[in-house]
Amino acid sequence: MYFLGIDLGSSSIKLSVLDAEKGKEICAVTVPEAEMEMIAPKFGWAEQDPELWWDYVKNGLGKIKNKHQVDLKKIQAIGIAYQMHGLVLTDENLKPLRPSIIWCDSRAVAIGNEAYKAIGRENSQKQILGSPGNFTASKLKWVKENEPEIYKKAKYMMLPGDFIAAKLSGIAQTTASGLSEAALWDFPNGKLATEVLEKMELSEDLIPEIVPSFAKQAKVNAEVASELGLNPEAFIAYRAGDQPNNALSLNVLNPGEIATTAGTSAVIYAVTDKDIYDEQSRINTFLHVNNNEDQKRNGILGIINGSGILYQWLRKTISLGRKELLSYDVLNEEAAKVAPGSEDLKFYPFGNGAERIFNNKGVNSGIENLNFNIHKPAHLIRSACEGIVFAMNYGFDVMKSLGTSGDVVRAGKGNLFLSPVFREIFCNTTQASVQLYETSGAEGAARGAAYGYGYYKNLDEAFGNLEILESLEPQKELSAQYQDIYENWKQHIKIEE
Repeated sequence: MYFLGIDLGSSSIKLSVLDAEKGKEICAVTVPEAEMEMIAPKFGWAEQDPELWWDYVKNGLGKIKNKHQVDLKKIQAIGIAYQMHGLVLTDENLKPLRPSIIWCDSRAVAIGNEAYKAIGRENSQKQILGSPGNFTASKLKWVKENEPEIYKKAKYMMLPGDFIAAKLSGIAQTTASGLSEAALWDFPNGKLATEVLEKMELSEDLIPEIVPSFAKQAKVNAEVASELGLNPEAFIAYRAGDQPNNALSLNVLNPGEIATTAGTSAVIYAVTDKDIYDEQSRINTFLHVNNNEDQKRNGILGIINGSGILYQWLRKTISLGRKELLSYDVLNEEAAKVAPGSEDLKFYPFGNGAERIFNNKGVNSGIENLNFNIHKPAHLIRSACEGIVFAMNYGFDVMKSLGTSGDVVRAGKGNLFLSPVFREIFCNTTQASVQLYETSGAEGAARGAAYGYGYYKNLDEAFGNLEILESLEPQKELSAQYQDIYENWKQHIKIEE
C-alpha cells in the first residue's frame, strides 16, 4: 500500500512515495531541476505563480510513474507539506487571481503593525500568541487596500498547500494549524480568530472549510485522477506547513523535543504544551500538527530568512554565472580548509526580507572585515556558514529565554546539514547534541498521509522505524571557541529603526 508525500518549497517541490507495509520510501523526485524563481516586481516583494507549482507537481508525478515505474493507482492517500504564510487568492473555480505572495515578502509589515495596534497589543498576544506581523492575514489586507478589484473577485483565501490540495480534490479547505500560521487562529478559544478578521476588515467568507491536519479530508477529483493516472479512491489525508511537517518528519511531537532545518530559510522549532508568546514578536507560536482536544501541542519557531538562499547565491556568485555551477560539495570542501572564525571575516545572512527575530525590522546585511590580502573564496564560504548558524543561535537564545527546553536537536541529513563544517559549527555554537536522520519533508508528509488515512494506528507506529544516522556532541574546546566568535559576531548587528 503506497502513500504519496508532496513538499512544496520555494526553491523546489519534492515528492516521495512510501511503501507503508515495509515502512520505507521507495522513490523520491525533485522538480524542477533548477531552483524555482521568485518574482520580485519591487524591492522587498516575493511572489510565485501557483499554477506553476501545480505544473511541477504534475511533472513530478510523471517522473514517479515513468522513470521510477511506480503504479500511481496504488497510492491510497496524499500528504502535503508547504511553504508557510503564503497567500493564494482564487475565484470559485479555484483559478488564482494573482501570483502568490509568499513567506519572505515584506510588503505587509506596516499593515501587520497597524493591525497589532488596532487589535490591542495585549489582546493580540493572548489571542493569536503574537502580532499579525507579516503573515497571511496582513498580506490579504494588503491586497484589499492595493488591489481592491482582485479582492472583490476572490472566493477563497488559501495557503500554498491548500491550493495544491484543492487542485487535486476540487475542494477548497484549510486547517487550524494553517490558520494559526496565517495569524488567524484564536488559541484560547480554539476557533477562527474572527476578532482579527473584524479589526482588519477582512471577510470571514474567504476562509475555506476547516478540516483536521490528519484525516480523510477529501477524495482526489475523478477527472484529475484520470488525467494523472491516480487512484480515483485516493484521499488527501494530511497537510501542514513545512516547519511543523519537518518536525513531524523527525518524530518531534512532544514537549522538550526540538527540530531544525536549513533549507531556503533556517529554522529552529520546539514543541511545547504551553501558549508561549514573545512580547517583542521575535519568535512565533503555531498549532503543531498533533494538537487536539486531548493534548495541547504548539510549535515555537525561530526563523532566519537567508540560509540556503544565501548558499545558493554564493554558489552562483563564485561560479561566475557558468552554466555548470560549482557543486555544493565543492563549497563544503573549501569551507573545511579554513579555521573557525574565518580569519575574522563576518557574514550577516539577512538579505531575504524582514527578519522576525528582529521584530520584522530591517537588519544591516553583508560582509565585514574583508581583507583582500588574507581572505580567499574559502573564507567567504566558511564565514557564510558561520553567519547562518550564528543567526540561528541568536533566535535559539530568544526561544530559551521564553522557556523553551531541550538540549537535543534533530535534523534531516539534507540541505546545509549535509556539510560537515556546518554541522560542526551548529553543534558547538548551540552547544546541543545533534541527531541526524535520513528523512525528508516529502517522506514525512507521506507518513502523515498514511496515519491520516488510518493505515497506522498512531504516530509512534508511523515513525517507529526512523533511525539515527549520526549523533554529534559538542566538544568543550570548540564550543568555547565558537562561543567567543559568536559573541563578537553578535555585537556587530545593526538594526534599522
